[in-house]
Amino acid sequence: MTPTDRPGRNGPAPWSDLSRPPLHESALRRALVRPGGLWTSLDVVQETGSTNADLAARAPELSEGTVLVAEEQLSGRGRLDRRWSAPARSGIFFSVLLRPTAPVEKWGWLPLLTGVAVASAVSRIAGVDTGLKWPNDLMVTVGDEERKAGGILAELAGGGIVIGVGINVTLRADELPVPTAGSLGLAQAAVTDRDPLLRAVLRSLEEWYGRWQEAGGDAAASGVQAAYAAGCVTLGRAVRAELPGGEALTGEAVALDAEGRLVLATGDGVQRPVGAGDIVHLRPDGPPEGSGGE
Repeated sequence: MTPTDRPGRNGPAPWSDLSRPPLHESALRRALVRPGGLWTSLDVVQETGSTNADLAARAPELSEGTVLVAEEQLSGRGRLDRRWSAPARSGIFFSVLLRPTAPVEKWGWLPLLTGVAVASAVSRIAGVDTGLKWPNDLMVTVGDEERKAGGILAELAGGGIVIGVGINVTLRADELPVPTAGSLGLAQAAVTDRDPLLRAVLRSLEEWYGRWQEAGGDAAASGVQAAYAAGCVTLGRAVRAELPGGEALTGEAVALDAEGRLVLATGDGVQRPVGAGDIVHLRPDGPPEGSGGE
């Protein structure tokens, strides 16, 4: 980001990259915040450290449905406390605060539910094939390679749960943080206008969350489990699960269980559920595929 991108610093212009216009905060608020809807407030900030950290810090005083969007995150975080950043206005970076009435033991499905909502909205609006790499990555195809174009991070806070979403929209090849990253633009998306993309993602999340809530957090009854399984590019693959504590487990990803865990069929004939860890897709012949982490 150049100094002239930042309002009030070295120039009057709030943005300078004409290919990356700012989001229209008032239009987004009019479209998404309505009586009886899930979203109760929506704010867009020019920059922040992390939208998840901001909402988590204020969670006790905020209502369900609070949405915070940033044009740029300076200290964005992914799973396992990985750090990542992207040029201003090159993607969609937001967090929401939810206060589910479903039992807490069902809340582990919310990151997967968010993945379903994001993938379906992006596929529909941007016209690109999307996949979900368990547990929290949005995958697109760039050339003939599967690349990570987005991620999801969920954190308990203030009696609720904060869910953060980051989607690379117009990130160019020379801006990729790691070779395994991608973006909607690099995947030849038909639409890279962030306003309709963000509206579609939040409306999709509202719809899926409503179904899940009505089903009392039952992922099967709400359709979340089937939808995630249908879009999950990890299922049916040989994978290596790098588990907390340093253990590694190799096997075929065969199913999602009722808790949203990935079930691996190992070489000794045992089916083992994995609830946390890094999943690396393995190629039948050759080196492992990129894990897509940013």
